[in-house]
Amino acid sequence: MIAQSDRVVLIGVAGDSGCGKSTFLRRLIDLFGEEFMTVICLDDYHSLDRKGRKAAGVTALNPKANNFDLMYEQIKALKEGNPIDKPIYNHETGELDPPERINPNKVVVIEGLHPLFDERVRSLLDFSVYLDISDEVKIRWKIQRDMAERGHTYEDVLASINARKPDFSAYIEPQKEFADVVIQVLPTQLVEDKEGKYLRVRLIQKDQVEHFEPVYLFDEGSTIDWRPCGRKLTCTYPGIKMYYGPDAHMGHEVSILEVDGQFDNLEEMIYIESHLSSTSTRYYGEMTELVLKHKDYPGSDNGTGLFQVLVGLKMRDKYERLTSGADKVAAKV
Repeated sequence: MIAQSDRVVLIGVAGDSGCGKSTFLRRLIDLFGEEFMTVICLDDYHSLDRKGRKAAGVTALNPKANNFDLMYEQIKALKEGNPIDKPIYNHETGELDPPERINPNKVVVIEGLHPLFDERVRSLLDFSVYLDISDEVKIRWKIQRDMAERGHTYEDVLASINARKPDFSAYIEPQKEFADVVIQVLPTQLVEDKEGKYLRVRLIQKDQVEHFEPVYLFDEGSTIDWRPCGRKLTCTYPGIKMYYGPDAHMGHEVSILEVDGQFDNLEEMIYIESHLSSTSTRYYGEMTELVLKHKDYPGSDNGTGLFQVLVGLKMRDKYERLTSGADKVAAKV
């Protein structure tokens, strides 16, 4: 029997490739510290290498290309405090490399396409988040990245997205239903924005999750539309609009917090923080500090960075509740 203070806390981070998982994980390191946190990329549980997938006519998103039995056995072993010999999928060669020894840690994060797909793996998780990027935004991001950095044509990028779409819709997107929190990134509703400069970001928080109280704006349970004061928060046209209220999402009662628009001066984030409650910060201004620490991260100037930090704070709070009596992890701010 593992002592409560030695308990391994398991977190799942799900989403398609290019949806911001890497940025979110870097923010989690600020909260837990590298020495306390081990990240496992679930691509390592591909049962077919690149050639094998091509021969079988399946994508990496298809469950047939992944070994869920081994994934469950090894994640369960880590949670029970036992080391594993984890396989390695080499993204450079597209082949499977010899395994590596992984020891259990205070916090283990499993991230990738399928952390919430297998019911057995899902049952092991203490907290989970799904990063949900709308098709319009995903296409813009992928076009910007692949055309600018990888020399792909617009037609190539669109063909790649469309080739993955059936499997994404069948196997990845349905995992949203099981996440404790969904960070949803959508086109703005403030102005017509063909360039995709502005984003509307929603934090969808499932109600009645153990050891988790949703973040709220002004008055818990109310429905609030708020335009922050222009003298206290610098925002060029079209400004910032926030929303909070109860709703339903995929059959669950949820609380939704939303930011539409772009922040011009992150130093003023403290004004937003002062109007949010149940943030799980340890002191006034901690949320703002964590956003400011990585001003250059993608999404820092809109709701994406803000909500990644808030979800990270909630994960830290859950860890501390589950391991109460253990030493608190130190915030690296």
